[in-house]
Amino acid sequence: MIGHLYSVVVDCPDPDELARFYESLLSLTRQADTGTYVVLQNAAGTPVLTLQRVEDFRAPRWPDPARPPQQHLDVMVTNLDTAEAQVLALGAKLLDGSDKPIGYRVYEDPVGHPFCLITPEGA
Repeated sequence: MIGHLYSVVVDCPDPDELARFYESLLSLTRQADTGTYVVLQNAAGTPVLTLQRVEDFRAPRWPDPARPPQQHLDVMVTNLDTAEAQVLALGAKLLDGSDKPIGYRVYEDPVGHPFCLITPEGA
């Protein structure tokens, strides 16, 4: 095992507004709210959904490939260097421009979907 699913991250223009919707829809509560992102947790206190502010947000239009969904997975790991070697061996690619900050790194899966490896200090 490399890590475990920490959160699904959804791009949006206003995390606070979208959080109110998902709080009601999914019976979730706020774990964190920075203005840039809101983390929603389930009754057990586990983060399950992160709403992330994106400037110049363009809403997806299903099934228009020119306007695809804008979300990614956060995968919690204990060691970024070890996990990176493992996901690269599985066919992932470290994305250009990923500055490899402490706490998280951004990759794409073998067909191009982005995902992040994160550590507790990046959560």
